[in-house]
Amino acid sequence: MASLAPSKILVIGGTGIIGKYITASLLRAKPAFDQVILFTSANTVATKGDILEKWKAEGLSIIVGDFESDSDVAAAFAQVDTVISALGRSVLHHQIRLLQLAEESGTVQWFLPSEFGTDIEHNDKSPNEAPHQNKLKVRKYVREQIKRLKITYVVTGPYFDMWVNTQPGVEITGGFVPDKKEAYLIDDGNTKVGFCTMWDVGKFVVATLQHPQESFGKALKVQSFIVTPNEVLAEYEKQTGSRWKVTRTSLDDIRSLEAKLLAEGKPAAIALRRIWAEGGTLYAKNDNELLGLGPEDLDSLEVGVKKALAGGWKKDAF
Repeated sequence: MASLAPSKILVIGGTGIIGKYITASLLRAKPAFDQVILFTSANTVATKGDILEKWKAEGLSIIVGDFESDSDVAAAFAQVDTVISALGRSVLHHQIRLLQLAEESGTVQWFLPSEFGTDIEHNDKSPNEAPHQNKLKVRKYVREQIKRLKITYVVTGPYFDMWVNTQPGVEITGGFVPDKKEAYLIDDGNTKVGFCTMWDVGKFVVATLQHPQESFGKALKVQSFIVTPNEVLAEYEKQTGSRWKVTRTSLDDIRSLEAKLLAEGKPAAIALRRIWAEGGTLYAKNDNELLGLGPEDLDSLEVGVKKALAGGWKKDAF
């Protein structure tokens, strides 16, 4: 087990928002993995044929099944040594069953749960944060029930590509509107935030698999760059050659809005922006170097803003 070199890798959720970046990066890894396999539904095969055909030409294998079917999942797990879950927030609770099946499989040796995003164990307030609850249940299950599998969490912090966009109806929680040259910042905009670009998430997953001994049993904290919202604003102004209108909202007002929306039974997405503005992405040291990645290997703030101004992540090609 100590010498595990992942060779047959199964991705679940590999055509989702972040899953696409992970799957594409695995297929283009150097040196190449022996086999990259996508576990997906018949509906995905029918509706996402273009991207699947492109990936198949790059060497992707596909197993069609129902991830809610234990027999389908167990049959897939019997063929691989490493599983990467890229499931979205609404189905994260299913990972407990997937972990159980992987533990029982005898073939799967390494499992990377879907932890891409905010650190759910950052500080003493983390256990009570609404957006963290399903991921916390997964970690609890791992600590108490997983004995054989190696587990690694790849904690990326917010995706810069999505953070720069405002949320309709709650624009004051942060973001940038290039068409109007308007920026919405929380507080004074001077609290640093550690970001990952979405392509760098894929790069960090590949690097994790290439460094098994350094990664086993860890929650890796990885970041493309660490900047303040004011520095992001300055980069937008530099690249557009003009001053932007800035709306600043205090953290107290953000907290009040969050409490109001929670009381109304509405999603707690703005909680994440409040967490990031409170310093919930900062560490004395991240794990980039542990994975052999330096600033020259990763996207920069300049690259991130340039991409956002060109239309953002929804225009990415895979």
